[in-house]
Amino acid sequence: MRIGAVTIIIPCYKAAATLRRAVDSTLRGAPADTRLLLVDDGSPDSTGTLCDELASADPRITALHRANGGAGAARSTGLGNSGWWTASGKNWVSRQKPHRLP
Repeated sequence: MRIGAVTIIIPCYKAAATLRRAVDSTLRGAPADTRLLLVDDGSPDSTGTLCDELASADPRITALHRANGGAGAARSTGLGNSGWWTASGKNWVSRQKPHRLP
């Protein structure tokens, strides 16, 4: 049973050395409609630039940038930009499609 498009959020901080491998691993074999949000959490290294490079090379990837606030804040930024149903514990959260469940 197919449930539809999936958005994956990866908070990124000081991840320049590992981000490309993480993205490749995440998207390898994923359905074509998978969307990946890379949230640069104010990283002081080249993580933000790499997020932009990866996003420009693959239309499934979106790079978001925010001031450093920690992984939870970065995830919240991703959720706020996902536009899709997301599960958080036992609760369903949606900002754009409150009328339908997946």
